[in-house]
Amino acid sequence: MKKVERINTIMRYINNRSQFTISEIMREFNISRSTAVRDIREIEALGMPLVSEVGRDGGYFVMHNSLLPDVRFTDNEVKALFIAFMATRNAQLPYLKSRQSLAEKLLGLISKNQQDDLVLLNEMLLFEGTNPHNPDLLELSDLPHPMLEKLIQTLLTDNYLWITVEEEKETRSYPIYLLHLYREKSYWLIEGFHLKEEKKMIVSVDQLTDVEPFPSKKRMTRKKIMEKLSKQQEEINLVLELGPLAIAQYKKYHPLKASISYTNPYQATAILKTFVNVHQPEELTDITNWLLFLGEDIRVREVPEEVVEGLQKRGWWLKEEFGG
Repeated sequence: MKKVERINTIMRYINNRSQFTISEIMREFNISRSTAVRDIREIEALGMPLVSEVGRDGGYFVMHNSLLPDVRFTDNEVKALFIAFMATRNAQLPYLKSRQSLAEKLLGLISKNQQDDLVLLNEMLLFEGTNPHNPDLLELSDLPHPMLEKLIQTLLTDNYLWITVEEEKETRSYPIYLLHLYREKSYWLIEGFHLKEEKKMIVSVDQLTDVEPFPSKKRMTRKKIMEKLSKQQEEINLVLELGPLAIAQYKKYHPLKASISYTNPYQATAILKTFVNVHQPEELTDITNWLLFLGEDIRVREVPEEVVEGLQKRGWWLKEEFGG
């Protein structure tokens, strides 16, 4: 580890503890006593308010109510942050409007040479969905549903929510326990537990018209919710063996509930297990399209007949296994 990286890491280590000793720094970072002492002195010189205590149980602690020095980034950390900002363009993410101000603050923290590197990266790197003629373009279609930010702010204080959803020509309100908020196929979705009907449900954020904390004092506990969900767990009916090409496709995109387990140390083969609700035409179509997307580097252990029929209609005739 380079010195500047070590100093930054030690500063974060110190800042997360009320007290520490030289011996702890030596063990944690595998450095000698003289190096640890020099690093601590340099950190003090940077302005971190450390106070030392002598004696058998002595050590250092950070003074309270003091301003800490500015964070220093390594070259690689700066590039990683900037590329992460670039990758959020046209991604319909919450707080997207804040990206520009974040980028400007980042530029203000770094040296002129680092800024030049970022300008070059900005000119050369393009991501999926980026307009090559104007990579900084932010259109109205890039912004997520305005309810998304309110939803996030609410769930940070409480997972028990009262949501209002517009369903076709009807508007309904009901309480849920939010399990996950995720993005799939360019849509933000809520996976929640309906507290009245006591079942799992998926709701599109685009359908939300309002969201508030659920005020009820007699709430079902999270433990009870998980117990009910475990009893409602669908039986797995789709089992696939994935080769390296299929795994690469899986990493590009996969449904939330489709998980894989690697079967060798090099992560070149894997087993995929999931449940397909064959009685929902939309889900059946989605899984058929996704299997075609995975390609021919897969073999079937178990598959619903309805999925096979859907693949055959698309021109993919199966024998005993895909790729066979």
